[in-house]
Amino acid sequence: MTSRYTVLTEEQVEQFLTQGYVVIRDCFTPEAAAEYTRTIWDRLGYDEHDQSTWAEPSIHMPAHRSIDVRTFAPKAWYAVCDLVGGAERISTERPYTWNDAFIVNLWEGADRPWEPPSPAAPGWHKDGDFFRHYLDSPEQGLLTLVLWSDVHHQGGATFVATDSVGPVARFLAEHPQGAYPFEEATGSDPNVPVIPHADLIAQCSTFVEATGRVGDVYLLHPFILHAKAQNVRRLPRFITNPPVTLAEPMRFDREDPAEFSLVEQAVLRALGVERYTFTPAGPRETIVPPRVAMQEKMKVEERRRLAASGAL
Repeated sequence: MTSRYTVLTEEQVEQFLTQGYVVIRDCFTPEAAAEYTRTIWDRLGYDEHDQSTWAEPSIHMPAHRSIDVRTFAPKAWYAVCDLVGGAERISTERPYTWNDAFIVNLWEGADRPWEPPSPAAPGWHKDGDFFRHYLDSPEQGLLTLVLWSDVHHQGGATFVATDSVGPVARFLAEHPQGAYPFEEATGSDPNVPVIPHADLIAQCSTFVEATGRVGDVYLLHPFILHAKAQNVRRLPRFITNPPVTLAEPMRFDREDPAEFSLVEQAVLRALGVERYTFTPAGPRETIVPPRVAMQEKMKVEERRRLAASGAL
């Protein structure tokens, strides 16, 4: 029987439905990654070979350029299409691209002993600080972690709560008015709750450390809770986490079950139903998080450093 999926195996499909993520290996070469990341140290203003210059333990860098995933990493592109129900379900207004907004982890938590992932680890969150969250939100139809460097155990990986789709889905189903992502990123309605990340992660008990080789790509359900892990090994770790924006909100009441995307199927499985009718009780609201202004300032400084180094 011919598979309906271009990249994903049946084992990967089941893993996504039960654990909320899959890993697509070797999506691009180390040489391609080296070219794309070659200006990181100039942008940071740090000496790669002198750790005393690494002032910040981790940095969320701004974006300067983007690349077409379809040509740069076609395996990742087609795997994304497999998960969201086809290329036609990806927004053309906000197309799925990768950029150089690197999340750099140099020595986060290196001043304390290593602690494995657990609800007690700091920083658990659901991505998407730029919109009001609903069960069917199209703004982030899928989360991706692109590994631009090797990521080792205890070397600053991302912790992933693989049983968090259920708690998040149930919370959003119970709050049709939506929820704001963080206290610092709330919108216009004071009656809309903030996502209770601490309460949600307390319901989780299964975790993985998203390690891998340069060129690997983690594709995660948008309801997956995750957190930045410690980098006690002080090995520079470079990733990006571009979201996939859907052309339309997700639907959980499609007449033909074959039309449900794997992302939608995972939500239905988490809710314990075959079909679910959801209607938002509030507007689709865009939020401008504080990081936007901060990263604009960072971009100006990075351009100055790049010009000074001759890297532009």
